[in-house]
Amino acid sequence: MQSYVSSKRVWGAAAAAVAVAVLAACGSMSMPGSAKTGLSFFVTSAGPGNGADLGGLAGADKQCQALASAAGAGNRTWRAYLSQQPTANVPGISARDRIGKGPWMNVKGVVIATDVAQLHAANKLGKQTALTERGDVVNGRGDTPNMHDMLTGSQPDGTFIAGNVNSTCGNWTQSGEGSAMLGHSDRTGLDESVPAKSWNSSHLSRGCGADALKSTGGAGLFYCFAAD
Repeated sequence: MQSYVSSKRVWGAAAAAVAVAVLAACGSMSMPGSAKTGLSFFVTSAGPGNGADLGGLAGADKQCQALASAAGAGNRTWRAYLSQQPTANVPGISARDRIGKGPWMNVKGVVIATDVAQLHAANKLGKQTALTERGDVVNGRGDTPNMHDMLTGSQPDGTFIAGNVNSTCGNWTQSGEGSAMLGHSDRTGLDESVPAKSWNSSHLSRGCGADALKSTGGAGLFYCFAAD
């Protein structure tokens, strides 16, 4: 009898240990919006509402975080894919250095790039994959209104643009005169040239205000990436 009782205790303890292990495993399983799976890339469904004046990089990041939170992925650290130009007061910051290491997945579960190198080479970005946080397709060339111009302020390799040219609307603080480098989220332009098909470095805007951005096919939207 004593042996039987001891055996029951051993098996009971083993069963309890297994149950704890199973619960721990379940608790560590990746859920949508977690650190490694789920939504980790999107196009903003809306900008802050003042053209290319996003409140600087911090304001743009805040917009990404707010939209991600509304989509159920607010537990991640979100960064806007935007570069900052060097001035006497601030250093140059490249968009590619702000967004983590990847991989990045849209709301439909499509991996648009596994790492920074692939993102700036053979990525899967296009009209059907560069979706908003809500899963909406962004209007592209041929749609009314066209909204494919994404604010980036970047060169094709994701680095900032140096020199005496305003390519970031005053580091995302201007909503009047100025200009910003734009990319085409649908990778479609006026011709078949490389810039016309660039997702991050196609052409400069005509200005920094909402109407100026609309005039070339934009709405003050930008890309957001989970950096953790």
